[in-house]
Amino acid sequence: MSLSVMPRRGFMAAGLGLVFALAACGSGADTASPAAGGSPAASGSAAASGAGSGPWTFTDDRGKKLQAPARPSRVVAQVGAAAALWDFGVRPVAVFGPHRLTDGSKDPQVGDVDITKVESIGNVWDEFNVEKYISLQPDLLVSGMYDKALWYVPEKSAATIEQVAPTLGVRLNGRSAPEIIKKYGEVAASLGADLGAPLVTEAKAAFDAAAAALPSPATKKLKIMAIAGGPETMWVVNPDDHAGVRYLRELGLDVVVPDKVDEGGFWESLSWENADKYEADVILVDNRTQSMKIDEMKRKPTFAKLPAVTANQVYGWNSEERFSYKGFADLLQKLGADLSKAKEL
Repeated sequence: MSLSVMPRRGFMAAGLGLVFALAACGSGADTASPAAGGSPAASGSAAASGAGSGPWTFTDDRGKKLQAPARPSRVVAQVGAAAALWDFGVRPVAVFGPHRLTDGSKDPQVGDVDITKVESIGNVWDEFNVEKYISLQPDLLVSGMYDKALWYVPEKSAATIEQVAPTLGVRLNGRSAPEIIKKYGEVAASLGADLGAPLVTEAKAAFDAAAAALPSPATKKLKIMAIAGGPETMWVVNPDDHAGVRYLRELGLDVVVPDKVDEGGFWESLSWENADKYEADVILVDNRTQSMKIDEMKRKPTFAKLPAVTANQVYGWNSEERFSYKGFADLLQKLGADLSKAKEL
């Protein structure tokens, strides 16, 4: 399947490694190409105090009303959800999705989750150890989702996984970052986290300060383009679908909006020969391990000649964000530092 008809979830969440893997198997894009309160929290944390004594209910972004006789205490989460929940004080018992690099260190996508204290039931796309999941006796599975599909839950195992414990989905596309952060906060609170704890309130203050500190378009008007790259293709992010880039526009930053978004959404696919289609003073490049690196992109002649490239105004960015106040404060602080160095070209 070509990039133009690839499901919208295929780009910003999975990373280019998945895009290429899907292509290889004929489904992809580029043909060349311990639970909430499970352990005592540190002083000042927002960790939950354990399972509640009464029934638990929550309506997720599928409109699905989840019910349990008591608050779930054994939570399994996809790494993006785990990273967000961790920052709100919830401690999953296990994670799935990219959390450990080949050298054994943490994948940045897992945030502050202590991967030495959680079980792993899968580290790459389409890897989900159902038997281990069942053995953990989970009360709840939490994952982000694009459209209606829970992210990194294999379709072939979805029916079995749904029978083991309730699943909770948080929609990641078509909404702004603060909306998603708020939703994860609601999930965390339902699991017993204290949203008034210093861990959360201090992170919220840092988030607000970082957003306010971004260079004002009135004083420094910069055209910003967010991209990712593969061997044959440069993808330009569509802010309407990408929560983080959408939020940058809401803050007033001038972000490139592709005029010919692919059918699946999320981006416009361009050959590297057409990398100069849009003018930009600053280029933000997907910095995950799966994506083409900036130095590799600079070997593409058309890209190398772009004004932002020749001016060294090309910066790495986290295209699969951590939807918590702490995670986004870190992202905005880095972006602010990068933009403060840039100039209008």
